[in-house]
Parts: sequence; structure tokens; C-alpha cells
Amino acid sequence: MEQSEDRILVQELAALGAVGGGSGRLTGLVARMLKKNAEEIDLVVPVPFDAAVRRVVAVLEGAGRPGRSAHVESGRDQEMIRVVAGGGAGGMNPVVVTALVTRGTGDCTQVKLRAAAKEGLIKQRAGEKTAARIAELLSR
Repeated sequence: MEQSEDRILVQELAALGAVGGGSGRLTGLVARMLKKNAEEIDLVVPVPFDAAVRRVVAVLEGAGRPGRSAHVESGRDQEMIRVVAGGGAGGMNPVVVTALVTRGTGDCTQVKLRAAAKEGLIKQRAGEKTAARIAELLSR
């Protein structure tokens, strides 16, 4: 990916700080020091690779922030899809969701799902909860 999870999370939190009337730069500095809450879930989706990629893109775009499309990096047997979703209280905590879709055998496709968010004093487990929510949507 062109940007790391941490960099994206810091930028998103800084932008939220600036919108809230605070200093985006100060918010970004504080965000760098926050711990990250992340969860990884491995799934097997019982559909062929191309259909699985379309499904993952649709689910992640639906979970992502409005007005933003999923970022997709292509390879021969893998696709990486990334969005920034909202998690935590009121969906205000940015969560970077990354899905690595890998061609499997037959009509099965493997999906490694990762969701990560910064945690403040109040532990919301936004990364864990978002990963579970997205995994549930992909398993339907």
C-alpha cells in the first residue's frame, strides 16, 4: 500500500481535530502516540476469485466513509482493498480496513481481513468490532 495504517489513521484524526475547531497538527502529534487496536480475521468465501473481489469491494465501500471509493491494488492472484470506515461511538473513530483477497482452489477464495484504529483513554475496541462487523457481512 502506498501509505501505512498508522499514517492514514494519524491523517484522519488530524482532519477530525481540524474540523472540530482544534489544531489538526496538534491532534496529529497526539494521534501518533496512541496505541493501535487491530484485529485480523481469515475467511474462506465460497465464490470464485473475481466474484469474491467484487463482493469485498462492495462490502468495504458500503462500510467506508461516504464519498470515498475503496483503494484497490491488483496482482495476478491477489487483490488488496482498503477503505477508511467509521467505528467507535457515533462512528467518529477512523478505522483502516484492509482486505487481502487471494485466489484459492476451485470456487473458494481466501480473504484476510484487517481493521485497525487508534485507541484513546476510553477503550472502544473499534478495530476489533469493525473487523467482526465486516467479516459478518462478507460471510453472508
